[in-house]
Amino acid sequence: MAYFDRLGPDRFRPTEHVSGAWDESTQHIGPALGLLVRSVEFDLAARRDDPMVVSRLSYELLGVVPMDIVDIRVEVVRPGRTIELVEATCGHGERTGIRLRAWLQQPRDTEAIAGAGFDPIPPPERMEPWDPTTIWRGGYLASVEVRRISDGPGRSRYWVRTGVPLLTGEDVSALARMAALFDIANGMAVRADPTSVHYPNIDLTAHLTRPPAGEWLGFDTRVTFGPGGLGLTSSVIHDEAGPLGTVAQSLTVRP
Repeated sequence: MAYFDRLGPDRFRPTEHVSGAWDESTQHIGPALGLLVRSVEFDLAARRDDPMVVSRLSYELLGVVPMDIVDIRVEVVRPGRTIELVEATCGHGERTGIRLRAWLQQPRDTEAIAGAGFDPIPPPERMEPWDPTTIWRGGYLASVEVRRISDGPGRSRYWVRTGVPLLTGEDVSALARMAALFDIANGMAVRADPTSVHYPNIDLTAHLTRPPAGEWLGFDTRVTFGPGGLGLTSSVIHDEAGPLGTVAQSLTVRP
């Protein structure tokens, strides 16, 4: 069973693996983030035959999405020969739940000057398995495999992967598959007991220096709560070849 079943060109039904950690009657947004990337890539392939790569994914979470059928819409906001800005939305009925704005760029050969300023993390085989359902509810968190080093409240290094396909019977890119795991960061470096404090994110932005590869997605995550109800989950993301970008999530902290 996949995260979504396709019902039409732009219409999808979530499966039990999509149910959320805060409320199991609503979708965990993680799989929808991957679905939106897949839709942007599909639209791109239909419009042009030259290569483009994603450099930024910025999601606004406009409201909860029920465990029901969703519709995806894609629009080119800023067309260009070498750089494009594309918007995609995920909605239920007349309500938009998630809006993505993606910057795409034409790739260039910069291998000779490539370098990363981020610290590596230990590989998956050097971390212990951890079951996120010991803290979190929902089908989505139950669908992933996690290997983690906890460095104390609000700080963890970990790897995640899933054997659940994004779409039934369809291949998707590594980026779409990995994007479906980006939002897991907010639950992996627990700063406060989620039964006492709610801290859902209201957005997610990923900046990428290259496309991901492989099965495992690694995170080096720090969670900060401010004194006035604001919070931030900030991660450096990795594949097994090394660091590949960052993910940041704004939190609304509600004791």
